[in-house]
Amino acid sequence: MTTIRQDDVIESVADALQFISYYHPADFIKAVHEAYQREESQAAKDAMAQILINSRMCAEGKRPICQDTGIVTVFVKVGMDVQWDADLSLSEMVNEGVRRAYTHPDNVLRASILADPAGARKNTKDNTPAVIHYEVVPGNKVEVDVAAKGGGSENKSKMVMLNPSDSIVDWVVKTVPTMGAGWCPPGMLGIGIGGTAEKAAMLAKESLMDPIDIHELRARGPQSRIEELRLEIMDKVNELGIGAQGLGGLTTVLDVKIRDYPTHAASLPVAMIPNCAATRHAHFVLDGTGPSLQTPPSLSDWPEITWEAGDNVKRVNLDTVTKEEVAALQPGDTVLLSGKMLTGRDAAHKKMVEMLANGEQLPVDLAGRFIYYVGPVDPVRDEVVGPAGPTTATRMDKFTHTMLAETGLLGMIGKAERGQVAIDAIQKFGAVYLMAVGGAAYLVSKAVKKAEVVAFPELGMEAIYEFEVEDMPVSVAVDARGSSVHQTAPAIWHDKIIAAKAV
Repeated sequence: MTTIRQDDVIESVADALQFISYYHPADFIKAVHEAYQREESQAAKDAMAQILINSRMCAEGKRPICQDTGIVTVFVKVGMDVQWDADLSLSEMVNEGVRRAYTHPDNVLRASILADPAGARKNTKDNTPAVIHYEVVPGNKVEVDVAAKGGGSENKSKMVMLNPSDSIVDWVVKTVPTMGAGWCPPGMLGIGIGGTAEKAAMLAKESLMDPIDIHELRARGPQSRIEELRLEIMDKVNELGIGAQGLGGLTTVLDVKIRDYPTHAASLPVAMIPNCAATRHAHFVLDGTGPSLQTPPSLSDWPEITWEAGDNVKRVNLDTVTKEEVAALQPGDTVLLSGKMLTGRDAAHKKMVEMLANGEQLPVDLAGRFIYYVGPVDPVRDEVVGPAGPTTATRMDKFTHTMLAETGLLGMIGKAERGQVAIDAIQKFGAVYLMAVGGAAYLVSKAVKKAEVVAFPELGMEAIYEFEVEDMPVSVAVDARGSSVHQTAPAIWHDKIIAAKAV
């Protein structure tokens, strides 16, 4: 019999979560670099360059890859011959490990978990509880897979109950474009097939724990229907031309993972869960000999990548910007922002819109200003702010018309595309929407020279800050005439990819 100590579980979970907050898996870095080298779309290539640079910076500085440090998901396989030297339940041990990881003073991680999700939605302050799945298996060890899943990619999860005669490939190809770019491609697609609805979703999530190996599969050739599906889905999704960050390009997915399970004769459950450019997972085994700690990779695993804004870059001074300057910005322009901007995301927008509806004065003046959709990580040591990458902009779409009409807001900065309701409002009021690269949070934070909470401090990471930035890189995603790069660029690249195949 193997005896597993309580402290070994806690220490191993905490170590794994700290580790994955700043180290990408080596297979992911290799896959992104290969995609970067192949990419022909300059916008997508620039986005991948920022992702790779950010990843190396995080590995060196031991700070989070993304400001959204995720909801913790844990898969635990408990050997039937294991005994426990513990006062806590196994779930309590795991959650204590999560608590210690997310409150570590040298690398504080953002607490994003809200209790009472349909009611008060109050932050638990330590990112607990985790979502934990158990399986009891033969043996005398405990095997653990730990992941930290960002909300932007998790929110794009899809589930369908197909008819047994329906095409899984057709459903995936039809569904991926509806996910937009809020899941921060390039990434992986995890697909679960069979079982029941909840089993398919678990299979999809668990498949994302596997290493990227699609190129090895392609080289040796598929040996099962599942392997055939992986290749077929990957090729057809990449043919869509969505590209990195939805900017149009050759690579949208780096790998497709599929797990299946027997199902009812009348059913074909399919779940699809994307993993973003902040892919974070670790694996360890407890065998009674002590904690199982992660082994740091070599910095030689990261390619030497540099990114330059280019000769055509436009500079915008946020302290003096005018509506005429905004009107001159063109879709796809690279822009370097300097000066003062405000931040605000879901909770702050909701509060501001409610205040406007009640005739109350807002705590900040938005006239002529830009707002950045971000919930940053708390700073450590000499940092002004922790990693501060953009959150998914579409969640603010329903507030956009009111904000532009009633406050004089001039510009917005976020991640991925805007929906039509927001595009229409941007066009009507002559505003602009700029896109920062999701998955480059630490890199973005280095442009922030000063940060101060100016409203709604009770909202924690969702409070309104004023950032003073210097040369913060963004691109014009929706211009003042309502032209959206996320609508035009993928269509252009889809046509290019199909034309190249026909040659």
